[in-house]
Amino acid sequence: MFRKALLLGATMFVTPVLAAATPAVSPVPNADSVTTGSVTVGGTAIPYHAVAGTILVHGSNYNDSAEVISSRGTKIDTSKDEDAKNPPVASMFYTAYFKQGVPSNKRPITFIYNGGPGSASVWLHMGSFGPVRVNTPGDQHLAAAPYPLINNPQSLMDVSDVVFIDAPGTGFSRIAGKDAGKEFLGVDGDAEAFTHFIAQFLAKYHRYNSPKYLFGESYGTMRSAVVINNLEQDESIDFNGVILLSQILNYDNSDDGPQFNAGMDAPYILALPTYAATAWYHHCLPQQHPDLKAFLKEVEQFASTDYTLALQQGADLPEAKKQEIANRLHDYTGLPVDYILRADLRVNGGEFDQQLQAKTGNATGRLDTRFSSPTIDPMSQEVDYDPQSTAISSAYVSTFNEYVRSTLKYGTDENYRLSNPQGHWDSHHRQPGGGYQPKGVPNVMTDLAMAIKTNPNLHVMLNAGYFDLATPYYEGIYEMKHLPIPANLQKNIEYAQYQSGHMVYVDPNTLQQLHDNVAAFIRKTDNLH
Repeated sequence: MFRKALLLGATMFVTPVLAAATPAVSPVPNADSVTTGSVTVGGTAIPYHAVAGTILVHGSNYNDSAEVISSRGTKIDTSKDEDAKNPPVASMFYTAYFKQGVPSNKRPITFIYNGGPGSASVWLHMGSFGPVRVNTPGDQHLAAAPYPLINNPQSLMDVSDVVFIDAPGTGFSRIAGKDAGKEFLGVDGDAEAFTHFIAQFLAKYHRYNSPKYLFGESYGTMRSAVVINNLEQDESIDFNGVILLSQILNYDNSDDGPQFNAGMDAPYILALPTYAATAWYHHCLPQQHPDLKAFLKEVEQFASTDYTLALQQGADLPEAKKQEIANRLHDYTGLPVDYILRADLRVNGGEFDQQLQAKTGNATGRLDTRFSSPTIDPMSQEVDYDPQSTAISSAYVSTFNEYVRSTLKYGTDENYRLSNPQGHWDSHHRQPGGGYQPKGVPNVMTDLAMAIKTNPNLHVMLNAGYFDLATPYYEGIYEMKHLPIPANLQKNIEYAQYQSGHMVYVDPNTLQQLHDNVAAFIRKTDNLH
């Protein structure tokens, strides 16, 4: 079976199955809560007001007039139909931070969300660009509560208002209605919900004429690709930019369980540079390299040439060449040559995490391979848990639950859900131009390409950590370089890598770099300067 992926806000489910269905909870929204505060960024105090609230969105099959058009064009009254009486509806929880005293058309706005799929956005909210954040330095398991919640000097509030959004059924968002899960829990239903949420938010807060940005992490990058295309094609709303963190647009490229997708060698090729970076960090290489970036350039070259050619030969690969490639893989990963040969030159992410530090009895992290903890079962083929997730999750969950109730004054009597407990995730996706993909392995590269082609002024920024084995950085580069867009539009895409993991922001130093790069991207594309 597939390696189990922990549901952290930054993570991506390997399989589309969520927890067993539970009864829907009415999404009747609480009243919005408005509070004020100030954050200091770059030595400048920024006063803001925060709004914690919900916006209702209906499922894709809902019609406000309770009428539908039959396939022959005849109106059919469905007002007595049970589905019309109980239409699928979701309340989507958000926290918006608005700088005080700035006209809306002079102030960019950035919509921010995590992935999962089926995860709340507590991770980005407490770790990245909000006015406060949890402090999680280092690569060790944090001590238990109390956890410090600090003024965030890397808040994005110096250049943009920010809106953190919880997906339907997560956080304080709720889903109700007949077969509601089928409407919202899937690639297309989820994207439509976010599209409708953003359109309503722009209307509610008079932000249609603001410079606008999407910021998604992990599965949130897949969501962003579909949402930006939906906004352009269905809502006639252009955005200035799409900011992607820890990207995966095509699940075929995932290093989680590629052995179950026989004949697909790309995951092994695209994960290799991250294996190398990880082995470098833990001093597991036969020969240590002084310059990580130069070392990774060498590994990328090998991965895209000799390694690719060897894997493509399959059973026709000569034994001597196979031995040569195994030796090179040993040099770049530190894994034993005999192990690499037994794996037929194809080691997946879970196997690498289990094997790299096996001699010391440690398992290597997935979300951030700098983290290590004692292995659960030394005899396991793949690692059984994620050391990074267990190291920091309590700090994020504890500080957010205290902050949202005590400071934002919202949700006192409600349970904040880290993940969605309702139904199954539908991974099928309708491609731009019509037609579903033939299998349930979503690929949204065409969606992002369509958005760029139909808005050639759209700018895209890809951010990635060298030590991310959930969505390896080289995978994101590969996907961007293979978007079906004219060559001259590749200039709209820019790249930034960091010596961090999937959640680049957990390290204060790389969070500063991320802030500076994203802020520069917004200033360059907001059409205000």
